[in-house]
Amino acid sequence: MAATLTKAFCFIGIILLGIALRRIGFFREEDFPLLSKIVLKITLPAAIAANFANKEIDPGMLSLCLLGFLGGVLYILLAFLLNAKNSREKRAFAVMNLPSYNIGNFTLPFVQSFLGPTGVIVTSLFDAGNAVIGLGGSYSIADLVLNGGGHFSPKKILKKLFRSLPFDVYLLMTLLSLSHIHVPAALCDFASLIGSGNAFLAMLMIGVGFHISGGGEKTALLIRLIAVRYAVALLLSLGFYFLLPFARDVRQTLCILALAPIGSTAPAFSSELKLDPGLSSAINSISMLCSIFCIVCALLLVL
Repeated sequence: MAATLTKAFCFIGIILLGIALRRIGFFREEDFPLLSKIVLKITLPAAIAANFANKEIDPGMLSLCLLGFLGGVLYILLAFLLNAKNSREKRAFAVMNLPSYNIGNFTLPFVQSFLGPTGVIVTSLFDAGNAVIGLGGSYSIADLVLNGGGHFSPKKILKKLFRSLPFDVYLLMTLLSLSHIHVPAALCDFASLIGSGNAFLAMLMIGVGFHISGGGEKTALLIRLIAVRYAVALLLSLGFYFLLPFARDVRQTLCILALAPIGSTAPAFSSELKLDPGLSSAINSISMLCSIFCIVCALLLVL
């Protein structure tokens, strides 16, 4: 427990480092888009390739992918329902910042430490479904809300989704795993070397972008999104553990995954859509603090 908490608080420390470096002028606001581009286009795809390479997936467990996907869909629907009377920008912001799970950069260390190989496999499958939402799906829908008048075209969503490099890599690696095609060791080592910096850069990016401007209205939006996120997450966690017909170790893992923080790509995608990346980073950071508390409590209860 101490080792896992130490690693979790190291992530928070990196976020605080990003905040401090921006305060002293090492980073400027204009640097955030560059950091987000490095994460989305280089380190995150490499981390996905390295973590998924040469992993064997049982086709019978692919239903776990659906859980990761449907969890994101649920949050997107809630974002629409709770912001139906708000401006297009606020609806798009909620769609971009309420769904998706930060699995690889945050939750996986907890799973590895406490739930072993089965937990890692379950996490990978859940994250494959989550990737559809977090690595392009919510971005595509938010973009359509912002710029498309709210008229959703599956063709446009798929087009935008497949333009997301992290999603393309996730899809490719899943297909390779299901086809039992092995990636050469040299490519795995190369991807691993680049991907090893992803957690640091993602957390640093969030710290650099962390700020809340605009007074009480934005603070109210932050509180509302966090409250909705964790009220639903608690219900999903309980449902996954007590209601699903899986083995206990699978249900334990799903219980933890439901409490994962908001995906770390949300601030980067919010920056691309010009949807207040500072507020998005603040929501992302606070969700990590909430998830540390929730996951530790869940581990104490289910193990």
